This record gives sequence, structure tokens and C-alpha cells, in this order.
Amino acid sequence: MRGYKAFNEDLTCRDMQYEIGKEYVFKGEPIPCKQGFHFCETIGECYNFYPKNENTRICEVEVTGKIEKDEFKYVTNKIKILKEITNKNLRKGNTGNNNTGYLNSGFSNYGDWNCGDWNYGDWNCGDRNIGNYNTGDANSGYYNSGNFNSGMENSGNQNRGFSNSGERNSGNWNSGNKNSGNINSGNRNSGDRNSGDWNSGNRSSGVFNTEKKPTIKMFDKDSAWTYNDWFNSRAREIMESCPNSYSDYIGEYEITDEEKKNHPEYKTTGGYVKIYEVTTEDKQKWWDKLSKKDKDEVKALPNFDEKKFCECVGIEHI
Repeated sequence: MRGYKAFNEDLTCRDMQYEIGKEYVFKGEPIPCKQGFHFCETIGECYNFYPKNENTRICEVEVTGKIEKDEFKYVTNKIKILKEITNKNLRKGNTGNNNTGYLNSGFSNYGDWNCGDWNYGDWNCGDRNIGNYNTGDANSGYYNSGNFNSGMENSGNQNRGFSNSGERNSGNWNSGNKNSGNINSGNRNSGDRNSGDWNSGNRSSGVFNTEKKPTIKMFDKDSAWTYNDWFNSRAREIMESCPNSYSDYIGEYEITDEEKKNHPEYKTTGGYVKIYEVTTEDKQKWWDKLSKKDKDEVKALPNFDEKKFCECVGIEHI
């Protein structure tokens, strides 16, 4: 694995002197924040631990030892200092004009590492952002890829909440539009978890519903269960163990050459989202390995229908 390590102006880190081109070995287990050689996956992450000024030096490193990590950084017991990426001779590294930060390629940026214009925060690729890590425009929050968001982690536009992929939401985690509630895939809901529209209640797939704890359909028929009954059931717990396709963010130094060719966006984002496919055969093996007790628990669900169960789960038989 390759990564980046930050140093003081004299190429020291925690009172240890380093040299470019040399390999260092720590005789012991690497433990984050305690012992070993710490490093980061991206250059930008190094500035979480060292000041963003011309005295901080950053080198590309090669890691060949055991690797451990916490939420913020990596640590290893064997590291080689390959080459220096930044030093004070680069000065602020701005290629645009009127930037007061560092390493900006845009114009009139007050923060650092911006490739857009008129950004007040850091690591923005859009324009007129006052937060950090935005790729859209006119965001005042963080990690937005849309435009005109004042919340965080929105991929839609004009959201005031968090993690919205829709537009004009003031709630959170909405994929629909103009919701003031949370986790709605429909539109204009003030309740939560609605897939329909204009609902002030919760978990409705219809329109203009006010019921807070509606009963749910199971196997296409009305049941006496509420969603909470299902959520707290042993059957649901069993079904949670069923394998499903999923995605995961893969960092630049874990990407193969073929993946780099197919996902050139990694150059901007530092990685890409990889999809891991689960087949019908994988799911059938999971079901076949369940105990008889667990299978009977699932089959005891209200209105259980074998054909519909297999279709929804993606298996061939029970």
C-alpha cells in the first residue's frame, strides 16, 4: 500500500528523524495513536494532524508491514519514505489568482485545496462554498455534491437537512423532494419514512395519510402487524443475515489498473464506489444453511406465501 506522511520542517515526526529514500522498521505491533509509523491515505488528510503552512512537509510512502487503522489514520510497523510531495519551496502552491489559502487552482479562495472559485472552506471543487469537501456550488455545509445546500452530505440541491439525494428538503436522508420529515422517498411529507406523498403520518406508501402507527401489508395482504412489530421480530433478525449486493468506497491505492481505467473519477475523489454483487446461488446457500427453527420462524410470518417469499428474497426454493 502507498500513502502519505506529514513531517515538521526538518523532516522529523514525534522527535524521530527521517530521511527520504530510507526504510524504517518498528519491532512491535502497530497501534493507532500509540506506537508505530502513522500515515494517511490522501495528502489532504495529513493536514488534519499538521498545520496547513509552508513549513509542513509531506512525503509519499510505501507500506510493506502490518497495517492497522482507526477512524482517521493508518499505522504500520514497516514504512519507506519514497519522495517529497510538498515543501516550502512550493510556497502556497496556488495556480489561480487572489487565493489566501494553499494549493488552490481556482480563484479568490480563502481556504485550501480548492479547485473552484470563491470558496471560503477547504477541499471544494465547486464554486462559492463556505463549507468543506463540496463538489457542487454555493454550499454552506460539508461533503455536498449538489448545489445550494446548507446541510451536510447532500447529493441533491437546495437542501437544508443532511444526506438528502432529493431537492429542497429540510429534513434528513430524503431521496424525494420538499420533505420536512426524515427518510422519505416520496414528496412533500412532514412525517417520516414515507414512500408516498403529502403524508403527515409515518411509513405510508399512500397519499394524505395521518396515521402514526399504521398496520402493514405482508405478502400483498393486510396484516395485524405494525412496522414496529416486524422491526422487533425474530424473523426480521434472521432475514438481516441474508447476503445482499452492496457498495463500498475503495481508496486510490487499493484500486487495480483496470478499475482506474473504468473509473477515472478516482483522480478527483481519491477512490470510487465499488459494487459487490451477490448471486441467487449465494442467497440459496444462505437459506439452506439456516436451522429448521429459524426457517420455521420465518414461515410463521402473517400471510406467508412461499412463492412470493422466494421471489422477493431471490432464492429458487425453500
